[in-house]
Amino acid sequence: MLVLSLSFHEAAHAWTANRLGDPTARVLGRLTLNPVRHIDLIGTVVFPLVAMVSGIPLIGWAKPVPVDMRHLREPRRDFAIVAAAGPISNLLLAAAAAVIYRGLAATSDASAAATVTSEALRFVVLINTLLAVFNMIPVPPLDGGNVLMGLVPERVAHTIGWLRPYGFMILYVLMFSGWLYQATWPVSRALLSWLL
Repeated sequence: MLVLSLSFHEAAHAWTANRLGDPTARVLGRLTLNPVRHIDLIGTVVFPLVAMVSGIPLIGWAKPVPVDMRHLREPRRDFAIVAAAGPISNLLLAAAAAVIYRGLAATSDASAAATVTSEALRFVVLINTLLAVFNMIPVPPLDGGNVLMGLVPERVAHTIGWLRPYGFMILYVLMFSGWLYQATWPVSRALLSWLL
């Protein structure tokens, strides 16, 4: 479910960039839901497996979709839109799964298949909501950082861009300090309670 959700997320970046004038991702075969095209061996496979087995909190990732800002009509604005497309796609996937989940819950089917399907749908809602909220944290290289860079004055955007190489270190500091949970869980909980 996680790999499929990440593929949906990355394909949304590629589709949006292509619509806004940059064909780079399409030419490189990234405008697809095929997970093989979006998997990063370390970030999508190794880190999540190590985290699951060891309990060590590791942040995973998919292969980023390349965007050539020179092809975008309004580079800063359009890059922010491309960045926002990923989390928006996760929220749309969560909403679709929630609609099916509620429809299934409204039936009186208590079979094993219905129960498994229901739990799978709940997981799709959960994972996509958490992915959307996490990715909108305004720290580059996350999507939220790229959206923020398109909204602030250019001088401020350069300062935020300077933080990009340190983004994962910043995220780990936020995670181990508890600030990451405090900032994201209320939003995630509100969305999940509304969806489910």
